[in-house]
Amino acid sequence: QVRLVESGGGLAPPGGSLRLSCAASEDIFSFYSMSWYRQTPGKERELVAGIRNVRETYYADSVKGRFTVFRDNAANAIHLQMNNLNPDDTAVYYCHFRGVADFWGQGIPVSVSS
Repeated sequence: QVRLVESGGGLAPPGGSLRLSCAASEDIFSFYSMSWYRQTPGKERELVAGIRNVRETYYADSVKGRFTVFRDNAANAIHLQMNNLNPDDTAVYYCHFRGVADFWGQGIPVSVSS
């Protein structure tokens, strides 16, 4: 059973920064893609950022230039560095790894407010 453990969420002021982490229970080269999604009440879960083909990264238009996704192979983890946060970034963030099967983290809340 593959387990994804998220950490690093919480409360930040507008313009602040947070770093989310997602650690996997097996080496991350087992997966085709590794990504972050987010969801708020009344909205569909949306793709935020991800890594595919080992090092190719991709981002939602709403976070380009502010968020960076990167991997730590030794720690079997990916991270999402979030800078210049605004209240629209408030959501529950989910880690998602795709391989032969799909695996999701439990979700971690991020709140951006003064």
